[in-house]
Amino acid sequence: MRIDPHSGLVSRARHVASPNCDERPPETVVDLVVIHGISLPPGQFGGPWIDALFTNTLSPRAHPYFEQLHGLRVSSHLLIRRRGEVIQYVPLHRRAWHAGVSRFEGRERCNDFSIGIELEGADHRPYTEAQYRRLLGLLRAIMVAYPAVTPARIVGHCHVAPGRKSDPGPVFDWQRLHVELCVPGSEDETLCISP
Repeated sequence: MRIDPHSGLVSRARHVASPNCDERPPETVVDLVVIHGISLPPGQFGGPWIDALFTNTLSPRAHPYFEQLHGLRVSSHLLIRRRGEVIQYVPLHRRAWHAGVSRFEGRERCNDFSIGIELEGADHRPYTEAQYRRLLGLLRAIMVAYPAVTPARIVGHCHVAPGRKSDPGPVFDWQRLHVELCVPGSEDETLCISP
């Protein structure tokens, strides 16, 4: 996968534009990736509902759970479906509305300086091999396009909003992610510390 530095678009991703984004603050360096987990309705996979949520077209009448989401304005840069399909909602150079009230290393408003990646899943359901393969490819491309993002700066929603969020959940394989992203013998071992 490749990232176009001018458009902020990821190659081989299906593009579904979300209105729920804006410009990052001036001079912002993107140096964090936040991994999320999402399923709509909770625990159910497939269907048009995530696209609808991120494009403000989710009908509260389509499912009882959706009533509590009515009027919510959220987005993520990217979604990886269970079979590995990648959908992009927001160009990477723009600010997606994914992390909410959040903090990382003392800095608040993680949306300002992060890229949000949603994995279709639930906290206690293992993610698929296709999702891990696609996520690793995306993260490698992001680290090339945004050199300030290192393996140590790839975290979960649970790490930037502890107590409020639990995703991507306890079944997410952080060890695999960091082992496969770290360069053996790296001079800076802090690059390979997992959250």
